[in-house]
Amino acid sequence: MDNILAQWQKGLSKTSQAAFGRLAGLFGVSEINADLWDALEAQLVQADLGIDTTISVSDALKESVREKGLTKASDLWDLLREELRSRLDNSPAVEFTHVPTVILMIGVNGSGKTTTIAKLGHRFLSQGKSVLFGAADTFRAAAVDQLQVWGDRLGVDVITGQPESDPGAVAYNTVQAAAARKVDVVLVDTAGRLHTRFNLMEELKKVHRVIGKALPGAPHEVWLVVDAATGQNALRQARSFRDLIGVTGVILSKLDSSARGGMTFAIRQELELPILFAGLGEKLEDLQPFDPDAFIDGIMYKE
Repeated sequence: MDNILAQWQKGLSKTSQAAFGRLAGLFGVSEINADLWDALEAQLVQADLGIDTTISVSDALKESVREKGLTKASDLWDLLREELRSRLDNSPAVEFTHVPTVILMIGVNGSGKTTTIAKLGHRFLSQGKSVLFGAADTFRAAAVDQLQVWGDRLGVDVITGQPESDPGAVAYNTVQAAAARKVDVVLVDTAGRLHTRFNLMEELKKVHRVIGKALPGAPHEVWLVVDAATGQNALRQARSFRDLIGVTGVILSKLDSSARGGMTFAIRQELELPILFAGLGEKLEDLQPFDPDAFIDGIMYKE
């Protein structure tokens, strides 16, 4: 347990130092006044909580200060900690109630989606599950090659198609193969696409529909991989994908290389999407189930 907490602290060190670390100094030297509230709100916006979430947090803190009659800025640290924690639900357990359980993986270019699929495969294999990968990113040969390399390394079969073939056909074949083999978990990779490109997003809807034809009720999960370094742009991405295809959960990749972990609160509060996993490093085991307490401890860690 201590190792996991240390992993979260290390993975969130950039967010902690660049954003929340400054709050400790802010709270330690002044009384609670209008200037302090302005500075706090500015710092939370810079921490990528977003305007709406920042205002909501600030209003809740002001109400607590009034109710408790607080006057010292130092009293705000624990209040802020409690308020932020209250906005992060415990992530739902990932359950495999179908055989196969089909998970459609989506995200924009460069989000770390294919590597995240490998990390999920490693996790599920360690839980005793059988796994199959579907390489439905047919427009980028490197993506198929990358998934195949991971499949070889993990001992996971990869269903592929011809370069520039129909991604829906690959997804269909993957699900049918998984059903025939009675595989526990299917992870279907898709082409990274900008959430602003209508035609590409419509194609993603087609892949979703085709999977349902291959296996009624599938995909059972649609997981969006978001690069934590994109900050508030991650919120816009998540909103677009959610509205288009019905995202069931978010995975934060590259959290260890970003100082913008604060956008986690905006995704959870404004979009009401569960955060399922967080990437805290490059190793396979560095993809961890999202832990709200460890996340708060990490971003508000003080030496």
